[in-house]
Amino acid sequence: MKDEDIYFFKQLLTEQLETLLGQAHLAVHHLIEKDHETSPDPVDRASFESERGTMLRIRDRESKLIRKIQSALENLDNGDFGICEMCEKEIAIERLKARPVATHCIKCKTKMEVLER
Repeated sequence: MKDEDIYFFKQLLTEQLETLLGQAHLAVHHLIEKDHETSPDPVDRASFESERGTMLRIRDRESKLIRKIQSALENLDNGDFGICEMCEKEIAIERLKARPVATHCIKCKTKMEVLER
């Protein structure tokens, strides 16, 4: 991988990480704030609990993505970024641009999905 590609992905992943961490901070603040606003109305409480459950599921998915981004940044630092974990060939730049946290080339990922079915 070229130096300019490494720089590009480092910037992209760092920006994504900062955005996700900022959103997580705001979400926690929002949940704490809303938690103190308990309503005596059962419909309002049910709506809040539903909203809270949805937000927690989203945050769980985002926390998994944060870990993947952190791992991709570590791989950039140690030279393993863009190398398929199965076949150890380079992952296409187009795939990495579409999914910078990809750890498998499209051929190996397709094989894995077929086996999962």
